[in-house]
Amino acid sequence: MTSAHRVVVVGAGFSGIGMAARLRSMGIEDFVVLDRGHDLGGTWRDNAYPGAACDVPSNLYSFSFALNPDWSRSFPSQAEIWDYMRACVDKFDVGGHLRFDHAVDEARWDEEAERWVVRAAGEEYVAEVLVWATGSLSEPQVPDFPGLDAFRGKVFHSAKWDHAFDLRDKRVCVVGTGASAIQFVPQIAPAVEHLYLHQRTPPWIAPRRDRAVSRLRKMAYRKVPALQRLSRLRIYAIFESLLGVFVGQRERTKAVVRKRALDHLAKQVPDETLRAKLTPHYEPGCKRLLLSDDYYPSLCLPNVEVVDTPVASFTAHEVVGQDGIARPVDVVIMGTGFEAAEPPYAEHIVGRDGIRLSELWKADGVEAYAGSTVAGFPNLFLMIGPNSTLAHNSMIYMIESHINYIASALAFMARPGVRTVEVKKGVQRRYNDKLQARLEHSVWVEGGCGSWYLDHRGRNTTLWPDHTWKFRRLTRRFHPGEFTVRA
Repeated sequence: MTSAHRVVVVGAGFSGIGMAARLRSMGIEDFVVLDRGHDLGGTWRDNAYPGAACDVPSNLYSFSFALNPDWSRSFPSQAEIWDYMRACVDKFDVGGHLRFDHAVDEARWDEEAERWVVRAAGEEYVAEVLVWATGSLSEPQVPDFPGLDAFRGKVFHSAKWDHAFDLRDKRVCVVGTGASAIQFVPQIAPAVEHLYLHQRTPPWIAPRRDRAVSRLRKMAYRKVPALQRLSRLRIYAIFESLLGVFVGQRERTKAVVRKRALDHLAKQVPDETLRAKLTPHYEPGCKRLLLSDDYYPSLCLPNVEVVDTPVASFTAHEVVGQDGIARPVDVVIMGTGFEAAEPPYAEHIVGRDGIRLSELWKADGVEAYAGSTVAGFPNLFLMIGPNSTLAHNSMIYMIESHINYIASALAFMARPGVRTVEVKKGVQRRYNDKLQARLEHSVWVEGGCGSWYLDHRGRNTTLWPDHTWKFRRLTRRFHPGEFTVRA
């Protein structure tokens, strides 16, 4: 079956839902949102591991056009964020546009018809404009460890948590110490027989200081929304001030972050040997800065062992570290993050002259203009594409910036005679040259660590290296002069 639409959106997470709400506010009803999952939510649907929560305060981790005065805690849990997203779907009445269990097999540009042809779930959708809104944290990464296929125990990734499997009294190996692991390890450690935490490099961790939101505060936010907006602005300003840790020479800011994290470690881990294993030896911010109040105490439990060497291989019943020791385990949980620097979704998008986006990015490097448009791919807009992820503030702010940009482009394309828009190669090249020049001397490149921010060439293809308000200014308006416009 084939259906034609003005806009096809791929992904029903924050980006897709926010885009759908804006389309309706613009009077555009001829659109569909396709999602491979059984429900909306994207990252917050998939990452339902024990202890899953956001590391951005709840007042800022929400749409500016859909404030929620009823957050229960200062840092929202996965379940509460998921409920908020459902509430947004109801508030903006976009549920009728959502199509679940619709994994996109291919989106191909039809040059003759000047349309996108999207194949999903045995159906075909033809669109004037394609908005790819799956983000960069949608494909779990599992390292290709020797012997893993022969391991006879249970193996799963944190983003595909098996809630039916009982971890009690099991010998568990956790691979990775990133943002997911520091949340689920404290939840499972007291219940398992033994937990081996294989750590490649220890993360920098600061206090989280999560707390319940009082009933009085909720009432004040409900009756005076301006108070909640002031809270958002305060949180935004605090997080924005951290940019100097990553880019530039704000040594005082870096020193404050370092001292706060090391004091937190010293206070929570009295054992000197364990504390030495958990002390980072690279610059703060080179890897993602993390927040936790219960991770370090969980590593002090008698049934938990921090193995400060990476995994080397597996046998049928053991995990073998690079220290040469084979440790018997029943379960392996991968806290190994996502394929972000070289997004797998590019394999599904085919542009002008039959060029696949993955092939283009493999040859020329992963890049886009304003994290959204790519030369050779007319009428395609990425949301949270290359170099538009953040290390220091709320991703919802960046998502709303892309929503503004795409809405402005759609308004321009509604003019009589406009058929296609395609960013000029020179515009894209100059933008990315400038971007990479700023990234070249950032802590992400020069901080002495490897991270998921970097591609196989060592280029940072994920992060925005400047103030978020500058990205908002960049994407506030679609500029036709930067594009080849065909009538």
